[in-house]
Amino acid sequence: MHNHIYKIVVFILFTGVLVGFEPLEAQQDSQYTQYMYNTVTVNPAYAGTRGSLSMTGLYRNQWVGLEGAPETLNFSLNSPIGIQGVGLGFSFTSDKLGPSSESLVTADFSYTIPVSEALNLSFGIKAGLSIFDLDPNKLTIYNPNDYDLSRKNSSSPVAGLGLYLHSDRWYMGLSTPNLLETEHYDEVQVSTATEKLHAYFIGGYVFDLNESLKLKPAVLVKAVSGAPLAVDLSANALINNGLILGLAYRLDAAVSGMAGFQISDNLMIGYAYDYETTDLSRYNSGSHEIFLRFELGTRFRGKVNPRFF
Repeated sequence: MHNHIYKIVVFILFTGVLVGFEPLEAQQDSQYTQYMYNTVTVNPAYAGTRGSLSMTGLYRNQWVGLEGAPETLNFSLNSPIGIQGVGLGFSFTSDKLGPSSESLVTADFSYTIPVSEALNLSFGIKAGLSIFDLDPNKLTIYNPNDYDLSRKNSSSPVAGLGLYLHSDRWYMGLSTPNLLETEHYDEVQVSTATEKLHAYFIGGYVFDLNESLKLKPAVLVKAVSGAPLAVDLSANALINNGLILGLAYRLDAAVSGMAGFQISDNLMIGYAYDYETTDLSRYNSGSHEIFLRFELGTRFRGKVNPRFF
C-alpha cells in the first residue's frame, strides 16, 4: 500500500517532469517547521542582523515511513563583518524527493540602515548555484517506449532579494530566494522540470509576559504561481531564557509541536514534530526536524544577542 501511495505522491509532485502531461506547479522550495531559526535561507536581508556569528544546521525527515518522501539537510552561517550595517551569509541545502535531488549553494549580502532610534531596515541580495538531478530508475515506468527517461543532471544560477524591517521586539520581512524561473532540459531540449519563483512574507512579535516568560507569535506565508498559498502560524514561549516550547499550524496541512534548549550562551538545540492533518497521515508516522545553532559574540558585545528571533 505504501508503494502505491508513494507513486501517487511522486506523480502529483513531478507532473511536469514527465513529458506528455500538462505541467502543474507545486511548492518547490524546502519546507521547515522551525523556519524562525534559519530565516537567512529564505531572506538574505537577515544576514548579520543578530549581531553575532551564527551557524545553524537543520535536518528534516518528512512523512516518515513513506518511500521517497522529502528529506532535507541545511547548513547556514551569517555574521556582521565589522563594517557598519554590512552582514554576510552562506547557505548549503540538500533536498531529496523521490527520484530527484537538488543541491543549493548560496551567498548573502545585507545592508542595514536605521529608520529610527529603535527600528532598522535591512536590504539583502542572494546569489548562488542550484544543481538538479533526476534519476528515473527510481520510478516505475509502465511504457518505457513512450519516452527515453535517461538520468538528468543540470545546474542553474540563483539570484534573490529581501527586505527585513526589525526592532528589538518585532520584525517583518518580504523576500524571494530566487528571482529566476529556470527550466531544466534534457539532451533533446525537452523541458523536464521547471523551478518557479517563490515569494515569502515573515512576521513576528515578542511579548514580555513577565521577567521569566516571553511569548512570540509568528507567521510565514509562502506563495508560488499555480499552487495554494502556504501559511504557517506558530507561537513559541521562552522560559527563563533557556527553554523554548511552541506549537505551530500549517494551514490545511499539519500541526506541530516544538521544543528548544539553550544549552549554553553559545549553543542551542531544537526539535519539531509534525502530524499531518490530511489523508496522507494514514500512510506515514509524521515528520521530524532537528536543528543545532552555535553563536559567537561580536567584538562589540562579549555575549550572544539575547533577542528571541
